[in-house]
Amino acid sequence: MMHCTMEDLGALRAGEGSVWARRHITTCASCQKELEALYQRVAQLKALPALRPPRDRWPAVKAVIRAERSRKRRTWRAWTGSLAAAAVLAGILLMQPGQSGQLYAELSTAKQQSATLEDSLQQYDIDGRVLSGHAAAVVADLEDRISAIDGSLAQQRQDVQDAQLVRLWQQRVGLMRQLVNARATRARYVGL
Repeated sequence: MMHCTMEDLGALRAGEGSVWARRHITTCASCQKELEALYQRVAQLKALPALRPPRDRWPAVKAVIRAERSRKRRTWRAWTGSLAAAAVLAGILLMQPGQSGQLYAELSTAKQQSATLEDSLQQYDIDGRVLSGHAAAVVADLEDRISAIDGSLAQQRQDVQDAQLVRLWQQRVGLMRQLVNARATRARYVGL
């Protein structure tokens, strides 16, 4: 004896079964049992709770991003604070008798330019702006290089020559200019 297939049972459940399947189901206890089991499975599946994602995850994501940016700013401010202390120490050391006036002038100029560029960076606060992958990589690389120079300046040793100190400050100024240009360009194009 041939029994109904799952396709036949599914069609019967939907009210679209073939004539043969409708006749067979009335006489075969085994197929009636399978059809009843199919109804029960469908009912069990319908009874499962509907799982839906939260409606809006943006506030949580935004809070995490803001916290990370805030942490980075605090770290950056700590570096600039230690950099200012290093600048004062360098100024005191350079004002000692026997130091070259030209080196002192170059160092003073580089420090002033660095401070001006730091102020310029505050204009380009980019909260809420989207970066391309390339732009983010450029900015991150520049910030890493500036941090390395800041670390060298903060760890001034007695064996650091005045010319090396001036060169470090000038490198910092060059990197700061590149960073200001990168952020200024991005700020202009993102707002289009």
